[in-house]
Amino acid sequence: MLKDKNILLCVTGGIAAYKAVQLVSLLKKASANVKVIMTEHACKFVTPLTFQTMSENPVYVDMFHPLSNMDVEHISLAKWADLIVVAPATANTIAKINLGIGDNMLTTVLLAKRSPVLIAPAMNTKMMDNPVNKKHLKELEDKDFIILPCGDGRLACGDIGTGKMLDPEQILEYIEIGVSSPDFKDKNIIITAGGTREALDPVRYLGNRSTGKMGYAIAREARNRGANVILITAPTSLTPPEGVKVVPVESTKDMYQAVEDHFEKSDIFICPAAPADYKAKHYSDHKIKKTQGDDTLVVEFDRNPDILQTFGNKKGNRIVVGFAAESQKVTDYASKKLNKKNLDFIVANNITKKGAGFSSDTNIVTIIDKEGPHELEMMGKDELAKVIMDKIKGILEQKS
Repeated sequence: MLKDKNILLCVTGGIAAYKAVQLVSLLKKASANVKVIMTEHACKFVTPLTFQTMSENPVYVDMFHPLSNMDVEHISLAKWADLIVVAPATANTIAKINLGIGDNMLTTVLLAKRSPVLIAPAMNTKMMDNPVNKKHLKELEDKDFIILPCGDGRLACGDIGTGKMLDPEQILEYIEIGVSSPDFKDKNIIITAGGTREALDPVRYLGNRSTGKMGYAIAREARNRGANVILITAPTSLTPPEGVKVVPVESTKDMYQAVEDHFEKSDIFICPAAPADYKAKHYSDHKIKKTQGDDTLVVEFDRNPDILQTFGNKKGNRIVVGFAAESQKVTDYASKKLNKKNLDFIVANNITKKGAGFSSDTNIVTIIDKEGPHELEMMGKDELAKVIMDKIKGILEQKS
C-alpha cells in the first residue's frame, strides 16, 4: 500500500521525537520514500544524522542554507509529498500551523501543502487539555487536517494521563488510510472475525482453530479505503485495526445478536468468521468432574443459528460475502452454500493445503459467484483482502 508513496515526516521538539526514528524505519520497510524536516528544537532530542541514515535522504532544518539545486525547497517538498505527517506535534507547532505562522522550514512547508496532513500530538496532559490547545486542534480539524488521538499512561514528566504520542505502528496504520483511495467512503461494512466459543462449563468450551487473521485483514483494507467498519470479533490474540468500531463477542449467539444490531444500517456484510455450528444442550454451572470408572463423556449439542444464511436471506440490496473452509469437495460444497445462503460470492479454501489453513499468513482460495469458480494463486491475507474488496467494488459499480 505504501510502496513508492512519498511521505514527508515533520519532527518537532518533544521527547517523543525518538519514536519518529522507528516510524521512519517502518515506512522504509513498507517501501515508502521518506524525507524528514526537523525543527531546531527537535535536533536537541535526535540528531539529523540519525534521520538521514534511516531515511536515506537529506534532512531539512535550516530555511536559509545554500541550495543544492534551483528548487525552492519549501515549495518543492510540499509538491513532492503524497502525505505529510507531523509526529510528534508539540503545542507550540500546533498553534503555529493553525495561525498560519511560517517561521521555520516545517511551518513554511505546511503553508504550501498540497496533500493531506496527519498531526500526532504529544505533550503533557495539562497542555493537551488547555482550552487554547483544544481550540487550535478543533480549528485544524475543521480545516481538514487529520488529528490523531493520544495515548494514555505515564508521561515523560512523571504525570499520568493523556498526551502520549501514538506508537509508530499505530501511526503507520493512519498513514495507510491517508494515502488510500477512498472508494468505499460512506459505506457501512460489517465484518465478522475469529472462531466463536460455546461454553460447556466455567472452564471448558467448544471452539475451532480460526485465528481471525482474514477478517482483520479485510477490516484494515475496508478502513483504508474509506469505509465505516464494524468489526464483530470472537476472542483472538490480534490487535484490532485503528479507526474501526470493534464489537467483541464470545458465542455464536452473541455474534448473531451483534450482526442483527447493526445489519439494518449496513451496506455490505462480509463473514470470514467461523461461528460454532453447535452449542452444548446443557451448560454445567460447575466444572465437569471425572467420574471414577467412566472412560467416556457424553455431551449433547443443539444447533446454533446460521448467521450467514439468516442475513443472506434478509440482504435486500446489500452485498453479502461468505467464506467456506472445507477439507474435501471444496467447490461443490461452497457452491451449494452460495445458493442456499443467497450470497453475492463466496471465498472457499481447502484447509488441508499447505499455506491455506488456519493460523497461516497466506491463503489459497477459489472465489465462486453466479458465473462459476475463479481459482487464485497463493497470496498473503492482506493481498487477498484487496482482491475481495476490489470484487465488491465491481459489484457496487454494476449496481449503480
